[in-house]
Amino acid sequence: MVSAMVESDELIYSRFLADHNEEDFRVLLERHRESLMLFIYSFVHNMDDAEDLMIDAYAEVAAGAVFSGRSTFKTWLFSIGKNQAMMLLRKKRRNLLNSNENTEEASELTELGILREERNRQLYDALTQLKDDYRQILILLYFEDMSHEEAGYIMRKNRKQIYNLAERARQALKERLERMGFDDAQYR
Repeated sequence: MVSAMVESDELIYSRFLADHNEEDFRVLLERHRESLMLFIYSFVHNMDDAEDLMIDAYAEVAAGAVFSGRSTFKTWLFSIGKNQAMMLLRKKRRNLLNSNENTEEASELTELGILREERNRQLYDALTQLKDDYRQILILLYFEDMSHEEAGYIMRKNRKQIYNLAERARQALKERLERMGFDDAQYR
C-alpha cells in the first residue's frame, strides 16, 4: 500500500505565495477553517462574527502576510485570528460605551452554545466562566491539540508561564465543574 505524503502547511503556503495557486489556498482553508472559527468564537461568542473574522484572517493570509517560520503555520494563523477577534472586541466595547441602546448587542457578547452534546455543552459552559487566559490556554492545548510552545507563541508568554497558566486553568476548571455537580469520574 502506497501512502500519499501529506505536505506541510508551511510548504503549501510558500508555494501559494510563489505561484498564487488557488488549490494551495483551498487546501489551507479546508485544513484549518473550522478549528480557527471555533477558536475565534471562544473570544467573540457569536458564530456570525467568528465566521467573518475567520474569513478576514484567511484574507490576510491570501494577501501575502509575512510568515516568519518561528512557529507552525497553524499557530501563526491562529494568532492572526486572535488579533482579529481582539480588534473586534475593542471596537464593540467602544460602541457599547458610546451607545446605551445596544443592550441586544451586549447580550450577544455573552451568548453560549456551540457544542451540541449535553456533556460537552456543560464543559463548554464551565470553560466560558473561566478567566480569558484560562479558557484560551485550555482550548489551545486540549481542543486544538497545540503544544505548550505553540500556545505560548499565540498568547505571547514564555514556556514557564504557559505551564503555570495551564495548571491553574485545569484546577479552576475542575473546581468549576465540581461546583456544577460533576466529579472526576464523569470526565475520565
